[in-house]
Amino acid sequence: MTSSQAQQTAPATPPGEQIPQLAARLKAAGDPLRLEILRLLSQDSYSVLELCRIFDLRQPALSHHLKVLAQAGLVSKRREGNNLFYRRSGDGLEALFASLDRLPLTEARAQAVAEIASERAEASRRFFADYGNRFREQQELIAGYEVYGPQVAQLLRAGASALEVGPGEGEFLAELAPRFAAVTALDLSANMLERARQFAVEQALGNIEFLHGDTREAAARPACADTVVVNMVLHHTPDPQQIFSDLQAALKPGGQLLVAELQAHEQGWARDACGDLWLGFAPEQLSAWAERAGLENGRSVYSALRNGFQIQIREFVKPQTVAVRHA
Repeated sequence: MTSSQAQQTAPATPPGEQIPQLAARLKAAGDPLRLEILRLLSQDSYSVLELCRIFDLRQPALSHHLKVLAQAGLVSKRREGNNLFYRRSGDGLEALFASLDRLPLTEARAQAVAEIASERAEASRRFFADYGNRFREQQELIAGYEVYGPQVAQLLRAGASALEVGPGEGEFLAELAPRFAAVTALDLSANMLERARQFAVEQALGNIEFLHGDTREAAARPACADTVVVNMVLHHTPDPQQIFSDLQAALKPGGQLLVAELQAHEQGWARDACGDLWLGFAPEQLSAWAERAGLENGRSVYSALRNGFQIQIREFVKPQTVAVRHA
């Protein structure tokens, strides 16, 4: 089910309750600190402890503010292992949020956010630096390539150039190389990139450029790709929203972004076993990040696996003229 379908089927607030509900939300938001929290949560999900660091508050005080916002329906929470992560919610307040999101974070808040993002990225880098057969074995317990690879390949559109972010062992490069004149494989892990390079040599894939770095390298090559593919990567990244923004810049007008990703789950063992920073994502999260980056929803495929995981394969399209929502 798409996020738009979910909105259509969600029960509407009875007319007599709409104004009291709006008043309760505005009252909850009518506090400078709570507005700052809402501003921050437009960009990413954060745990309670991370929010305590950013706002320099003790946990009881911060929990009180989060409880007020949650009761008003302005934030939602989800458990990831032993931690609760919060993100902004609240349909019907788009005008308020748009005004709020134009306000910059203070220098101290921005620095704390940058430190947390750096720590998340370092945790992911450390894991893949120590990559070994254990990762592949554990990853197979979640979703092997054969589960999502062929389905992603079916959504590929014709074009001259393609970019794959986080090619892993390189399997999907074998789908891209025959379809596109030029293919770029981008990975933050030199170890993983070398594995993909070895696969390409073994398969005699000669039209692939291997690029070491994060998605900022892609953004630095504006309008370079007709298709960008991100297979089972977002849950390893510290800032998924930034990934969407960077890859939107790398896409040509009319180009497609294909994302294969886990749906939200509660199997916390995946953090240690597979280096996951996030326990999947709700479909509406991906849609919201894509919309903020100026991308439109395309085709989608959802499938449930017998081990309790669910896969979402999403297509997002860059329109000919892009209007980016600044967060």
